[in-house]
Amino acid sequence: MFNSKTYIQRRSELKKRIKNGIILFLGNNESPMNYTDNTYHFRQDSTFLYYFGLNRAELAAIIDVDEDKEIVFGDDFNIDTIVWMGPQPTIKQQAAGCGVKITKPKNELSEICDNAIKQGRKIHFIPQYRYDNILKIHKLLGIDPHRVNEYASMILIKAIAEQRLVKSNEEISEIENAINISYEMHIAAMRFAKPGMYEREVAGFIEGLALSMGCGLAFPPILSRNVQTLHNHYYGNKLKDGDLVVNDSGAVATSHYTSDITRTFPVNGKFTQVQKFIYEIVLASNMTAIKEIRPGKNYKSVHLRAAEVITDGLKALGIMKGNTKDAVEAGAHALFFPHGLGHLLGLDVHDMENYGENNFGYDEKTKRSTQFGLKSLRYARPLVAGVVLTVEPGIYFIPELIDKWQNEKKFTEFINYNMVNKYRNFSGVRIEDDIVVTNNGCRVLGKPIPKTIEEIEEVASNKI
Repeated sequence: MFNSKTYIQRRSELKKRIKNGIILFLGNNESPMNYTDNTYHFRQDSTFLYYFGLNRAELAAIIDVDEDKEIVFGDDFNIDTIVWMGPQPTIKQQAAGCGVKITKPKNELSEICDNAIKQGRKIHFIPQYRYDNILKIHKLLGIDPHRVNEYASMILIKAIAEQRLVKSNEEISEIENAINISYEMHIAAMRFAKPGMYEREVAGFIEGLALSMGCGLAFPPILSRNVQTLHNHYYGNKLKDGDLVVNDSGAVATSHYTSDITRTFPVNGKFTQVQKFIYEIVLASNMTAIKEIRPGKNYKSVHLRAAEVITDGLKALGIMKGNTKDAVEAGAHALFFPHGLGHLLGLDVHDMENYGENNFGYDEKTKRSTQFGLKSLRYARPLVAGVVLTVEPGIYFIPELIDKWQNEKKFTEFINYNMVNKYRNFSGVRIEDDIVVTNNGCRVLGKPIPKTIEEIEEVASNKI
């Protein structure tokens, strides 16, 4: 939790953007795994954390813009709860830590909402992603639970998104704290993974490391020999000599700021010549994109430049052909690079995506494409200093997608399917860094994690 002045300033800035009404914030509740008292690890709502910093279940808050008043709602632990959970600071004591002076029992929130509705006052809230909070909105505001998110305040969504977009120095420092834990995770994975191991052994090892150094994982890791499956959370494969392993994982700092790093490495410590060819193309794409990033640059154009580097590299191998810019404009490269270049990073590993990507990643001038691959670019707008995002190009050989496109004779002027099929069992390569946009370019955040072939082979050959 930051100093109370940080939260006071954030709420003050939000009140300037929302001219009237009440802003309603719902914290998260405990989420049972299989019965009430056996819960998943608690994770507070990120918007609630941003404005109030209180990492406790069953809280809510309002900002009354008209009356310039802020209230945190929650109940103190009673003796029965203390017996099981231990003593906790009172709600008033915790609220003081974020600069809020007024607290009330949580059952008084409904009375305040009822009065506001009777007075015809606007109650602003953001889209809800948990069903219990959707039902709470239904109970508080009388909105059909199936339509709650239709009534989310677009004014509030835009205001919060613009405010959270640019990270402060203290936020960037916390993101780097998370990345520095990720550094240890990625080094450990390269050194620990060996032929004959199961993926789950490596995944479990790095999760334990993350837990020992911070709050744990920012998201379920993608650790797999099947690199071609973009979000693969299955860990049951046995690693074999000659395999490439993708480790897409990130730690979360004690402040709840996140990281998201990907490295692809040979399980036996040495790349084959063919693996080197593909890896160097992805590395060139990653480094070119990083060099392209600067304020005012549209991130969509950075994505397309990264795609051109991939296309040029695949042309050199005889896998693609024709004019590079024409191939990328048509979307032919997406057979091998079917996702976006990156996403925002902050309190969420896909920062603010609960607001809807089009509400912060696109604007009136930057419209979302419907083209396969490009439509998956989560953030496309012009960049500004202070934005933190990922840069994660990749090359993948997905047999099912290859067969589909080949049967459809798709982009035969740009794709040499005879050569593609020689690589159909290659799997893939992805490389991901976290960067912050600076006043004249960008900076890769955190302790440098081995990325060149020489660096990775040096670490991955030194097994533990």
